[in-house]
Amino acid sequence: MVANPFFHGMMIIQNGRGHQVISKGPYQWIRHPGYLGQLLFYLGTQLLLGSWWAFFLGILMAIVFVYRTAKEDQVLQTELRDYKAYTEQVRTRLVPGIW
Repeated sequence: MVANPFFHGMMIIQNGRGHQVISKGPYQWIRHPGYLGQLLFYLGTQLLLGSWWAFFLGILMAIVFVYRTAKEDQVLQTELRDYKAYTEQVRTRLVPGIW
């Protein structure tokens, strides 16, 4: 959130604030570092607590994050100027080296 002043819990284009593509900080390596951090938190917390039932819920959350990331990329490519060029430069959406 420090590197991206447009980070928001909901997918919105903030035209009134001059929303633009951020490619510094963690965004130079991965397109959705906030989601990756949340995903690691959800899965890691369940493992640290030793709760396999909660870990299963964490896996479900991971599926939701993958879906949300894909949908958000579609919206950003159509509504945010220069995002398509950014996706060609930064290929990783959520998990470096995987997706």
